[in-house]
Amino acid sequence: YKLLIAFLVNNWKECQRLRDIQYLREELERRLEEVLEETEALVAFRTRVERALEACSDPLRATLLCLEESRGLTRCERELLQEMEVFQGVAALLQRMLEQIVEQIRLNRSAKYHLEKDLKDKFQAQSIDDLCILMTNNSFNPDKSSEKISRGMAVSPDEWEGLSVVNISRAEQEKANSASLRALVSSLLDQTACDMRSRLRATALAFQRKIQETKTAKAQMEEHLVQSEVSSQKRNRVALGVAMAEKELPLSVAQARLSARAKRPGTELCQDPAQILLLAEVQELTAHIHRMRTAASQSDAAQQSLVRCQLELEHNVEVKARSLYVDEVLCGGHRQPTIIQDF
Repeated sequence: YKLLIAFLVNNWKECQRLRDIQYLREELERRLEEVLEETEALVAFRTRVERALEACSDPLRATLLCLEESRGLTRCERELLQEMEVFQGVAALLQRMLEQIVEQIRLNRSAKYHLEKDLKDKFQAQSIDDLCILMTNNSFNPDKSSEKISRGMAVSPDEWEGLSVVNISRAEQEKANSASLRALVSSLLDQTACDMRSRLRATALAFQRKIQETKTAKAQMEEHLVQSEVSSQKRNRVALGVAMAEKELPLSVAQARLSARAKRPGTELCQDPAQILLLAEVQELTAHIHRMRTAASQSDAAQQSLVRCQLELEHNVEVKARSLYVDEVLCGGHRQPTIIQDF
């Protein structure tokens, strides 16, 4: 009778043990499923971040090409440098996010490993206990192998349950960390894409504004490149030369007359009206030729100034044309296919 009572009590304890194992197995399986789902979702986010990182390379390459092509010619260099800083900052941030995701995936898989190992041990223990319940005095056939019992590494029930609780708690913690990381990554992906689009629009507007300003300035410079101003100065200089030549002959004649009249003898060398007129004529012609020579010198100086101004304007127009080519053709060609999609 005592043996029967002991057998029934032992069976009841075995059943209780099986219920405990079954409860922990269900908890472990539920946490394992959650960790698997969370890890799968995090892997998808890893792919998004990798694609976003790849998507940063083309815009950054276009910006660097624009900076290289300009070599100080473009007036949008400040905007390009800011754009480069934004793109490089986004790429660095995405790289850090990718490293965090990879580490979190490793932690999730570590939690998954411990859950699976615990489940495997629970399954084996449950199978053994199921077999023990089926054993009775009538069905049991003792053999020599059952004579020696190995106690192995025995743990208390609290320790046994505590190991599973630790695995479950760790899985819950990693799942929560993973979900928080996904929320952060999602927000950062949206923000970084928005930042890149905003910077791209700002630089594009700066290029449009600077191109329009350069075109206007170039047109104004070209308006001043009027050849008639230099030609007019040349015609004036030629006219002055002709006029001086025309005055020099009468002056020579008048001076010759004065020289001849200075040879008159004795009292004949008087200051008669003819002499006075000749002196006045020489003075007038001399003053007139002096004024024309001064005007000719001024005309030569003005002509040289116009030529220098024309050369400077031609150089500035060439610089503006080169700047337009860099901004509108080269940089425009590099930047035209750049489109920032949502990451």
